[in-house]
Amino acid sequence: MIPEKKTIEAAYGRIQPYIQRTPIMTSAGVDEMAGCKLFFKCENFQKIGAFKARGAMNAALQLPPQQRSKGLATHSSGNHAQAVARAAKILGIKSYIVMPNNSSEMKRRGVLGYGGEIFLCEPNLRAREETLHGIINKTGAAEIHPFNNYEVIAGQATVAKELIEDVRDLDVIVSPVGGGGLLSGTALTVKFFSPTTKVIGAEPEGADDAFRSMQSGKIEPAAVNSVADGLLTSLGEKTFNIIKTEVAEIITASDKEIVAAMRLIWERLKIVIEPSAAVPLAVVLKSKEKFFGARVGIILSGGNVDLEKACELFNKYR
Repeated sequence: MIPEKKTIEAAYGRIQPYIQRTPIMTSAGVDEMAGCKLFFKCENFQKIGAFKARGAMNAALQLPPQQRSKGLATHSSGNHAQAVARAAKILGIKSYIVMPNNSSEMKRRGVLGYGGEIFLCEPNLRAREETLHGIINKTGAAEIHPFNNYEVIAGQATVAKELIEDVRDLDVIVSPVGGGGLLSGTALTVKFFSPTTKVIGAEPEGADDAFRSMQSGKIEPAAVNSVADGLLTSLGEKTFNIIKTEVAEIITASDKEIVAAMRLIWERLKIVIEPSAAVPLAVVLKSKEKFFGARVGIILSGGNVDLEKACELFNKYR
C-alpha cells in the first residue's frame, strides 16, 4: 500500500535509533549564483554515506522474525548494497549482495566491511535479477528491493520530513531521481506535511528515463550514460505511480553541469558529495528562472565517491 502520513511517521520513529538526523547547510555565495535561497539537506553525512540507510533499515525492521532470520538479499551497484549489509549486521543476520562486476572497489569494500557476502554478475538488470533469484531460492533470504518497495519508500520519505521540520516555508524541494525511491518518498512527505511546497525531480540528461516517462505516461527504459552512476536505474512501478501524480516536473542536467555543481559544493560548502547528489543543484543553476527568489530545499543524496575518480571528472570538465 502506498505510504500514508502515519506510515511515514511510524517509519521515522522505527529507524531513528539507527540513523543520523543530518544537518542543513547554506551558502550565501551559492545563493547569489542561483538567484534563490538554498537549503542543502546533507545526506552525505548519513550512515553509510547516503540516504539509502533509511529505507533499507525500515524495510528490514518490518520483516517477520522467522523470515528475517534467513538473511537479507538485494542487488545494487553501491549505496543500497551497503545499506542492506549494514541493516543485516545490526540485526545479527547474513546479507547476500549481488553487485555488477564494474562496481567501484570502494563500494565493494563498504559492503564487505558490514559483513555482506558479494556475488558479482554482468552489469545488466537481467543478470542482477537472475543471480539474486538464485540466491534467494537457495538461502530463503528476504529481498529488499532498492526502490520498488513501499517500506523502502517510507524510509526514504523521512529525509524530506526532517528537512521540512528544520526549514519552514519551503517553496520547492529538489530531489535526484534514479529508481525513484527518494523522489517518490519526498513527494509523499510534501503532500502530507507541506502541501504548498512543490517537488521537482533532478535527473542526468544521459539517464533521462524519468523525464521521458513523465511525458509518455508509462515507464521508459533507462539509458546508462552519465557520470551520476547512482541514477542509472529505471523507475519502478511503485515509484512511478507516485511520481507521476505528486511530482511537478523532472528537469535534466548535462554531465558538464553536474560536475560543475559538484565542484561548487566541494569548494563553497567544503563537503564531499558524489555526482548523483550534485544533480539537484545543477538543475537549479541551469533553470534559474524557475527558482528565482524562492526558498529551495536541495537533497544532497550521498557522498560515496572515489576521490581519484572525482579528480578525473574535475579535470575532464574544466
